[in-house]
Amino acid sequence: MDNREGRDDVNNADPHIGTLDHELVEAAAQVASTACRGDDHTMAAAARTRDGLIFTAVNVYHFTGGPCAELVVIGTAAAQGTSALDTIVAVGDRGRGVVSPCGRCRQVLLDYYPKVKVIVSDGGRLRTVAIGELLPASYVWADNQGDEG
Repeated sequence: MDNREGRDDVNNADPHIGTLDHELVEAAAQVASTACRGDDHTMAAAARTRDGLIFTAVNVYHFTGGPCAELVVIGTAAAQGTSALDTIVAVGDRGRGVVSPCGRCRQVLLDYYPKVKVIVSDGGRLRTVAIGELLPASYVWADNQGDEG
């Protein structure tokens, strides 16, 4: 694939995996550089919905384990009536760049949006992966619920 078209060289059955959403990364980076100040907010996230809307949010750091930016952006999108996220990315403050989601966020993203794509930094190279790739052989909550009728 041609990187000038915003794609990384990724072979995958889903043609959208590998597409790097530069606008989404920039949206998260902008929030990280303007809204993340001090120790309370150190990460920003941006998520694009299936219909193209972008939502942004910051984490809420607290010693009790406050929510990560990815979880806050899920709630922000839901509060605005959107439930179908397509792609998500997190960016650290102080120029840290794209940061992969923690284990808790990976599990929540898989459970809520099993087809969501995540932009990650792999050795300094940005790439887009399916959430399932970040949780191989994962527990899928919906697959383990009993039938209710």
